[in-house]
Amino acid sequence: MIRSQKFWICVCAAVFALSLIWCAAVLLAPHGDSVRISQDGRVLYTLDLSKEKDRRIEVEYQGRKNIIEIKDGRIRMLEADCPDHVCIHTGWLSSDIPIVCLPNRLVIEFAGSDLDAAVG
Repeated sequence: MIRSQKFWICVCAAVFALSLIWCAAVLLAPHGDSVRISQDGRVLYTLDLSKEKDRRIEVEYQGRKNIIEIKDGRIRMLEADCPDHVCIHTGWLSSDIPIVCLPNRLVIEFAGSDLDAAVG
């Protein structure tokens, strides 16, 4: 093999390895404890889960309601007046999956998320 070919193979391998490291760092980076609850693109609450006491928050939308539970520094949708309950089945909020109730236009996500909170 020619020297220049070996050089370019090494450069490409190094770029690939650095790209993998960067992707892993972005995906596994800590999300923090700040959570945003939005409805129809309007922020209703911004909460720091590390400082929040265990409680429930009720959010209404056109006569329907969602009950959000904060417990042990985590947050989830406890109850919802929507037909499919996907938001409830999502479980506790994680860094990669926001909690979304489309019929009630409600989004719970970490504040550093790039998700557009407008659902309507």
